[in-house]
This record gives sequence, structure tokens and C-alpha cells, in this order.
Amino acid sequence: MSIFAVIITLVVLVLFGAVVDVEQNLEARRDATTVAQEAARAGAGQVDLDRAYARGEFTVDRRSAIRAARTYLRDAGYIGTVTASGTRAIRVQVTVTRPALFLPVIGITHLRADASATANLITGVRGPDRP
Repeated sequence: MSIFAVIITLVVLVLFGAVVDVEQNLEARRDATTVAQEAARAGAGQVDLDRAYARGEFTVDRRSAIRAARTYLRDAGYIGTVTASGTRAIRVQVTVTRPALFLPVIGITHLRADASATANLITGVRGPDRP
């Protein structure tokens, strides 16, 4: 009977550990999504002022936008990629890696979560290309 109790205890411990690590992974995914969205917004808000004043066209200043998004990622402590998507959008991809707490028992040492977000520069009350 004591061997049965030991086996059941180990199974319950592994299941508990899996639940804890799955929650850790969900939290990492949420963090990655939030950071990607905020970094993309930081970048998309960088308007090319020269073009806006000269022609009345609102586009993203690509260099400033990429720099702003990368700065946001760095200041938040995350690593990701930032690209311009057309003339009015910034795309950010973030990967978050966290150590597994209980799953190393079965060989899983790290939990990885990827997220991406795209933010568009929208001007005016009604948005782009609308009367």
C-alpha cells in the first residue's frame, strides 16, 4: 500500500506542477501580447512631421517609429523585432521565455510564448481614408 501512496503522490505532484507551469505559460503569453501591442502603439504614434506640414499627409516616420518601439521593448526588458508595415503601421513581434518550475522533472526546462501586434496610424475622428 505504501508504494501505491508514493506513486499517487508523485502523479499528483506532477499534475500540480503542470498546472502551475501552464499558468506561467499563459501569463508569459499575456505579457508578450501586452508588450507587443504597447511597443507597436509607441511606434505608430511617430508621425512624419515634415510630410504632414508640407503636404497634409499623415504617415509614420519609419526611423523614429522603429526606434520608439525598440526603446519601449528595451525599457520594458523584452527582446523583439520591429518592422514598418506600409506607410501607416508598425509591426512588433515579441518572444518571452520563462523557466519552468515543475516541468523540468519531465525534461521541459523553459516555457516560451510568442506574440505579435500591428498598430496603425489613424488620424482624425473617423480614421484614415474616410470622408
